[in-house]
Amino acid sequence: MTKPFAITLDVGSSLANHTGAWRQERPVYVDLTPPCAHACPAMEDPQKWLYAAEDGSYEQAWRTLTEANPFPAIMGRVCYHPCETACNRSFLDEAVGINAVERFLGDHAIEQGWTFAAPMVTTGRRVLVVGAGPTGLSAAYQLRRLGHEVTVRDSSPKPGGMMRYGIPAYRLPRDVLDAEIARILDLGITLELGRRVDDVLGAMAEGFDAVFLAVGAQIGKRAYVPAGEAARIVDAVSMLHDVAQGEPPMLGRRVVVYGGGNTAVDAARTAKRLGATDAVIVYRRTRDRMPAHDSEMAEAMEEGVVVKWLSTVAHADAGHLRVEHMELDESGFPQPTGQFEDLEADSLVLALGQESDLSLVEGVSDLALADGSVQVDSSFMTGHPGIFAGGDVVPAQRTVTVGVGHGARAARAIDAWLRQTAVVEPVEAPLAEYSALNTWYYADAPHAVRPGLEAARRTSGFEEVVRGLDAETAAYEARRCMSCGNCFECDNCYGVCPDNAVIKLGPGMRFEIDYDYCKGCGICVAECPSGSILMIPEPR
Repeated sequence: MTKPFAITLDVGSSLANHTGAWRQERPVYVDLTPPCAHACPAMEDPQKWLYAAEDGSYEQAWRTLTEANPFPAIMGRVCYHPCETACNRSFLDEAVGINAVERFLGDHAIEQGWTFAAPMVTTGRRVLVVGAGPTGLSAAYQLRRLGHEVTVRDSSPKPGGMMRYGIPAYRLPRDVLDAEIARILDLGITLELGRRVDDVLGAMAEGFDAVFLAVGAQIGKRAYVPAGEAARIVDAVSMLHDVAQGEPPMLGRRVVVYGGGNTAVDAARTAKRLGATDAVIVYRRTRDRMPAHDSEMAEAMEEGVVVKWLSTVAHADAGHLRVEHMELDESGFPQPTGQFEDLEADSLVLALGQESDLSLVEGVSDLALADGSVQVDSSFMTGHPGIFAGGDVVPAQRTVTVGVGHGARAARAIDAWLRQTAVVEPVEAPLAEYSALNTWYYADAPHAVRPGLEAARRTSGFEEVVRGLDAETAAYEARRCMSCGNCFECDNCYGVCPDNAVIKLGPGMRFEIDYDYCKGCGICVAECPSGSILMIPEPR
């Protein structure tokens, strides 16, 4: 029967003509860099493992995550999640709780006893890693997976570096730390504890093909503070180290901490747990200029830590301190005012920064030092062939996350040097912008809040303060990811195409476009939630 012109055409009738000839532009599927991955110093791609965690595929998610970072349970506790700061979802409601899901996956892996697969082949090359902190262990993990024989030496009686001796147990329980380190060592890494390396060239001469320096920054900076002979002054790094060793110092009931970084906050919170009735932080600037992270500062104040803003220690003596009030000049630098205040204090804890012990590289003429750091090139190689360095010992931000990233990148460079090949740096695709997303497809879903220990119970011991998510909440939080810039097979393009030009390739295979029939209308681009389809000019 001949149908009237106005009658709707049969399904598939759009395939009667090759309408692709009408096109001036064509849609293409793209894979863009999600902002969370771009912001991660550890080189994780959270979007990939969040996608696996959405439906409860937790082991797959964990294995994807640990390709870059072997410490998800640790990082889920101590990382300050720059990925969440960059998350596009924060423009819609709240950022995805990436760090909380990471912690859940790490804890779940420990509970389930998941392990890493040993390397299938061994290269016969030997690498010495000096330092068993996050940077050194990350490098050792990646080097071992690449098939090299790895020995880690550390002067301490236990591995972990500043994760063990600088981060208090109320933030990082030691059973979690031990479990994730043990899993790495089980790959066949040799760990030599209580072995200080005093001469890197001498150590290298023991038959190692390369050395990676990851000694960290475990020496507290000593600043001159006018003080009487009876003043009790300790540095925060030594204090936290002694507490971790089970030998807490006698600080007294009134403790003042001088500094404004995370170590200062940890020292004040630890002092409260050691019995101090008053824990006061003295800081030269205002809170908005304080380098300590907001979450740590908020928890400290909940626990009764007091902060003297715009203040500096002018003199310390037995039982009291004199503090001078400061004011910020036009450039934000604190200037003295000549106004003083006396504080009662049994001890003063200095938290004014940390530095590395670089005595092991003395005498290495072609290895450059500057401002207390080892100078390296883009491959983490020092001026001496075969000696690499990373983490706190090189110029960089000093965090666990940065250290893990340095270890992974340095391992890749060491592997290339041993194989006499060029380092192949991954090429990052363009960034997925929030403006390219169709956010009305995403329902409002507030950020899940991690439970925490009540403030009244915190200072009675070193019990963990911030708790983890359960499985249901972790899956919910993973589903909040908007898959910025990457197709997640929602079928929108397939459903809205008026030309039947979008072809489904099957689960996990995504789609392709039949350009014989696509006339370039752009509806698929307009309706793609994740911004993973772009219109480009038609090739001529």
